[in-house]
Amino acid sequence: MTETTPAEVFDETPLVERARSGDAAAFSELVNRYERKIFRLAKHITQNDEDAEDVLQETFLKAYSHLDSFQGQSKFYTWIVRIAVNEALMKLRKRRPERTVSLDEDVKTEEDSLPREVADWSPNPEQQYSQAELKDILTRTIQGLPQGFRTVFVLRDVEGLSTEETAEALDLSIPAVKSRLLRARLQLRDRLSRFFQKRESGDGKK
Repeated sequence: MTETTPAEVFDETPLVERARSGDAAAFSELVNRYERKIFRLAKHITQNDEDAEDVLQETFLKAYSHLDSFQGQSKFYTWIVRIAVNEALMKLRKRRPERTVSLDEDVKTEEDSLPREVADWSPNPEQQYSQAELKDILTRTIQGLPQGFRTVFVLRDVEGLSTEETAEALDLSIPAVKSRLLRARLQLRDRLSRFFQKRESGDGKK
């Protein structure tokens, strides 16, 4: 089964070429197609609506002013994702100057080094929670992941970029992306398992 990424849903090349030649309407259409995805990515990183809105605006302003530097060697969406990630990380650095925020944190990259097994959810959360509740729980749990894991998880599993595109957007190696994605998924499952078990235990005491 072939992976489908957001940039593959339509052929963006003609729009990008028109935008590069100075067609503002073409660039506006690219913005319309991708702004919700970029905002969502920015919010996952900054965890703040106002900062995410700033990142969104700065991303497209920077993309527009640097269109000439886009050589088309990657998808336009991958290119603006990289800009957005950099802008979001800059926001975090300004907000927390005492702490270095980077995707290059010390993370093991051995594929065979796995965290401990995590327990299955019991009972099945889909039987106890509405879709809206599950979405809210999942969003809050994703926000609790370490920065480097969270960004990779959002690009791969939320936004649907391929492993190669995620590696390119984040300037990481493919093995590093695979390792961080694996750990993000396992940490997420572990956190959700403990959350549901705690909720179930609390309900049982009522």
